[in-house]
Amino acid sequence: MVKNSLVCLSHISLSDVTIDRNTAWAEIIVAESDGKTSHFKILNKYQHQLQHSHQPLLRLAFCMPLLNYGLFTKKIILQFPITKEDLSLLNDLNVVFSRDIFVNKIAEGTNPYILPNYFPDPEKITPKDSDPKAVIHPTRLINETALSKNMDSMKSGILSSGGKDSLLTYGLLKEMGSTVYPLYMNESGGHWRTALTAYKYHKKTDLHTQRVWTNVDRFYGFMLDHLRFIRPDHRKIWHDTYPLRLCIFPFYVFSLLPIFVEEQIGNLLLGSEFDDLRYETQYKGIKHYFGVYDQHQDYDIRMNQWYEKRIPGLYQWSALRNISGLVDQNILVRRYPALAKLQRSCHSCHIKNDVVYPCGTCSKCLGILLYLLANDLDPTHMKYQRKHIQEFYTNIGASSLKLDKDEKNQSFFLLKQKGSAPKVQCVAHVQKIHIHPSTCDPDFYPEQFRNGLLKILEEYTTGYCKLQHEEWMPTTKWQGKTTTVIP
Repeated sequence: MVKNSLVCLSHISLSDVTIDRNTAWAEIIVAESDGKTSHFKILNKYQHQLQHSHQPLLRLAFCMPLLNYGLFTKKIILQFPITKEDLSLLNDLNVVFSRDIFVNKIAEGTNPYILPNYFPDPEKITPKDSDPKAVIHPTRLINETALSKNMDSMKSGILSSGGKDSLLTYGLLKEMGSTVYPLYMNESGGHWRTALTAYKYHKKTDLHTQRVWTNVDRFYGFMLDHLRFIRPDHRKIWHDTYPLRLCIFPFYVFSLLPIFVEEQIGNLLLGSEFDDLRYETQYKGIKHYFGVYDQHQDYDIRMNQWYEKRIPGLYQWSALRNISGLVDQNILVRRYPALAKLQRSCHSCHIKNDVVYPCGTCSKCLGILLYLLANDLDPTHMKYQRKHIQEFYTNIGASSLKLDKDEKNQSFFLLKQKGSAPKVQCVAHVQKIHIHPSTCDPDFYPEQFRNGLLKILEEYTTGYCKLQHEEWMPTTKWQGKTTTVIP
């Protein structure tokens, strides 16, 4: 299938987790096919002391990054016991991660980080090629036990990043009377600059704010050094997407679970907005999620199945899955302007005089500028410069905006009314609340928040829509599982 095999590791081994006061760490050993071994110490540092009872959660947390390499190694060896339910989750995620990485990072043959002679022949690809090659081996299986109980359904922990999605989620849940915990993962690299403004604000104004420092981003770089199909000069390449990994949120989720358990937080919220996966998500017979499985409703469903056994009373969901980024941005700025000023959605933020500024020209910034201008909002509130606005149309023409096509076109349609954007047709569904059982089901909202949340969303949208014959059609107001499509 390939000129050279992508399986270049004999195994990846993970030691048991050591807990030392507020720090958890484990050793990862990577064994290459030629017998060479390399070691990496992965660690998380918390703001409060960890308990020995957190060890099962931290074991799984440190497993999550390894699943990005299930295509490239024969074994993933876990030097500790896990439960049958834990192993089932790891095996399921190993399959999904591998398929998404194969389709979205390898099969198309355009990844600039991969040496050309390792790309597969598109004419010879079969579904089997995307299956994980790694078999997961724990030391033994142990009995299922609940890791916590008495979770509070009115407490909400939000994976926070300083982007529009987590800030809007914070505002919505606070308004609906939830006790909200802004929870930040502080990677050791430059990503933290995007979260810094929001984190400082939350740390000053909300006593429930917590941060976990991790070196997982260094681990991803370490792995690239030990995969023979990756270009040796990969650190010199700047690209708008990650070289290989796709599913990063599961590591964050499990790293934060000790906080959920200690604080008995009953809701775990990801800032996952609407993704229009109306078409068949298959490539040559391989089911995939376009690289966004950990933002898909299916991921929440699978995690909730695991929580039922291991952390009963914890429920994972998104408050934004039914609305587009265009609507999301509009609600944040108009309803929660103080939070909107904290937003930094940029791949290359920089700091000047202790203020974090977005670069204004990366694909992320251009998408946000498009949303803001289409909604007739002022980008300078988020520290964009006037020159970024003036140069927006020049940059937009030279950029392949990483936005859903319909969202992009509706945003340009709204700009067209100002006489300065590409000529496109109205795409009305983008400004509606979407209903689809497998991707954006309002029944998935917890009952205690559902009506209040929908009432707010209705104020900023033009109605509801439902998928019919692969088209989003207007529908009546959502009233449970029954909706009627308007002809």
